[in-house]
Amino acid sequence: MDPAFPQVVGPPSLSAAHQVAGRPVGMYAACVEGSTISYIHWAHDNLRLMKISPTLLPLLRSQMQGELLALVVLHPEREFTLTELAGSLGASHTAVLREVDRLVGGGILRDRRVGRSRLVSSRTDTPLAGPLAGLIAATYGPLPLLSEALAGFAGVVEAFIYGSWAARYNGEPGPPPADVDVLVVGDPDPDSLFDLAEDVSRRLHREVNVHRVTTEAWTTDTNDPFLTSVRERPLVRLNLDQEA
Repeated sequence: MDPAFPQVVGPPSLSAAHQVAGRPVGMYAACVEGSTISYIHWAHDNLRLMKISPTLLPLLRSQMQGELLALVVLHPEREFTLTELAGSLGASHTAVLREVDRLVGGGILRDRRVGRSRLVSSRTDTPLAGPLAGLIAATYGPLPLLSEALAGFAGVVEAFIYGSWAARYNGEPGPPPADVDVLVVGDPDPDSLFDLAEDVSRRLHREVNVHRVTTEAWTTDTNDPFLTSVRERPLVRLNLDQEA
């Protein structure tokens, strides 16, 4: 049995419409082994794994796996605790633990214990390290690298990825994005912003296009065709609430 789906015995009358891969979903399973709260945590973890096909890189088993790999593999100099990973990914400790166990067991990540903490980092001593880092950078890399680069950037209020990358990230089928389009809300220095885009482009091995808009233009109704188009298509908000 896939360890991603714990053993849950549903009620005898459970219909196929309320099951995923033969396992009960919805409130029908809440009354089975354990409390409702336990079930909600289980459902949240598994729906996060299943809710969006990893269109950016269909070779991966889940969206969260791609996000975790991007965070760890693209920062090979860092070690992350499970709590840090869960907070950055917006996932539960249990879900992150399962993914880390798989990736450590497969020789992709390494871990070590320091007191009660389990520290996770990327393995850079295997034949997979270089090719994997390039593949992850080209697919899931924009989210952590752009968030990191723009966090604390003077004049930036909000930032989003839009266009084809955002569409693939949100599960829309299509070819791999040729570039990454970024909308920056605020009044940052344009030359500094251009330098930032050039630096992230080199790390991602693809062009990063940055478009600036004022806070007023973004937060008020407008007939601007560009902003109208951006708002009507998928957007991925960058997490700027972190240390630069």
